[in-house]
Amino acid sequence: MQEGSFIWSHLEKQHRTVGKWIDWVWLIVLLLAAVLLFSINLGGLPLRDWDEGTVAQVAHEIWQAPAGSMRWLYPTLGGEPYHNKPPLMHLLIAWAYSLGGENELTTRLPGAILTATSVPLLYCIAQEIFRQRWAAIYSALIYLTMLPVVRHGRLAMLDGAMVSFLMVMMLCVLRSRRDLRYCLGVGIGFGFICLTQGLLGILLGAIAIVFLFWDTPRLLTCYYFWIAILIGILPVAAWYSAQLIEYGYTFAQIGLANPSLGRIGSIVEGNSQPPWYYVIELLKYTWPWLLFLPQTVRLTWENRNLSWAKLIMAWSGVYLLLISFMITKVPWYLFPIYPSLALAFGIQLSETENSPLLSSYPRAWVAGLAILAVVASAGSIYFSWGTTPKTDLQLIFATVALTMTLAAILAERGDGQFLKILFWGSYISLLLLMKSNYWVWELSEAYPVKPVAAMILRANPATKKIYTSFPHHRPSLDYYSDRTIIPASVGELQYYWHYNGQPYFLLHASAFNNLQLESMKLIDQAEGWKLITKDTERL
Repeated sequence: MQEGSFIWSHLEKQHRTVGKWIDWVWLIVLLLAAVLLFSINLGGLPLRDWDEGTVAQVAHEIWQAPAGSMRWLYPTLGGEPYHNKPPLMHLLIAWAYSLGGENELTTRLPGAILTATSVPLLYCIAQEIFRQRWAAIYSALIYLTMLPVVRHGRLAMLDGAMVSFLMVMMLCVLRSRRDLRYCLGVGIGFGFICLTQGLLGILLGAIAIVFLFWDTPRLLTCYYFWIAILIGILPVAAWYSAQLIEYGYTFAQIGLANPSLGRIGSIVEGNSQPPWYYVIELLKYTWPWLLFLPQTVRLTWENRNLSWAKLIMAWSGVYLLLISFMITKVPWYLFPIYPSLALAFGIQLSETENSPLLSSYPRAWVAGLAILAVVASAGSIYFSWGTTPKTDLQLIFATVALTMTLAAILAERGDGQFLKILFWGSYISLLLLMKSNYWVWELSEAYPVKPVAAMILRANPATKKIYTSFPHHRPSLDYYSDRTIIPASVGELQYYWHYNGQPYFLLHASAFNNLQLESMKLIDQAEGWKLITKDTERL
């Protein structure tokens, strides 16, 4: 061997070693930053309605189930069989209860930690498709500082964990193109997705199939790939088979048709929206990164023959198209699309930084940052008014305004440091928001449940079913009160009062006055709500 080639081989090997060390440093830094952002003040606010209340109640019943009851396999909600989703996340939360007690922190922690791991996973995916470290860094940081990702990832929901498993599946899909051993990881990742979200996981599996059909069709004809998929879905098939054996036709109707196909073809829980609903959601919550969208779309389309562009278009396009045709629409269904957007924005910023011909940044970027600075400043001023200023929101908006102002000034000067200001400012702003009591803003849409639930627990009514004049079901109230609170109209309340032996009503003050029930006994009251029942001594 020639001396020159030996020296070159030695230097190349040394360079790869240093490169791997740098990657590991970035992975650790990203994971620590994500864990801090996703875990700070995690137990400071009550659980919100729908997903959080329901998930916590199912986990509570698994945790409190007597030994040998098989509740981990056959979960229940309010004592009735729970057919909506497989219980993977509920089992993790029940395990957290057994370690740290039952509270908001342990309810949200498993999902938050899993979502935090998706940040370094996205870095690995970006490294795999871009082969550029800064493109990977930008992608991971953009994903970390997206408001919907942080908010929904911290909640006790299934979507953050599902996206983490989606990342595992997509990383293994990319690596399986050159090493078939990663096909097993594809199957395992897909299996975990389905154990989290049920048959809706097929929609996410479709992303990988479309990408491989477009980019590496030979892999779809490989029997090893399909054997790995089969191995991955065996636990899913076993769980569904166990439910069918135990519950038969009831599970086939409720557990298979309703939660899966029902969201596609019918309205679930009144969440019907127009087809462009998700586009509006993206326009509302993905700032400031949405500023880079026009250039990102152009760059992706110009490179549509490359694997990274195919992945981004398949991931974003296929999933957005599928969920847009579903009649049931809720904001967190968009969660799986944010990693692909972060990848697209990351490569765009990296290409912009590496462009030798660029003397200044697009005027639209500067104008957009300036507009965001003005809007944030107005928000800070707005929350500083009034007799009781909301100082937390005032500080958060002031931080955003300062970030956007500095970024706009640097971008106007053509200084690439504006990106570092944008990343740091966005991270600090989100950290301040999560530290405040405003990050679960849905709690302000209805009355606070914890004082009312505490009143019900103090009264300890003999029945597990209480009828309420509030028009909507609140799973969080069910969870905190350990009762099933059933919404009822005025006519239904009057009927239950006359024909039930000992009914319990949770009534707002206005409904309490309008009903004018006879032989009524006031048990307790809180937050304008009254718990009443029949006074049997007066009958």
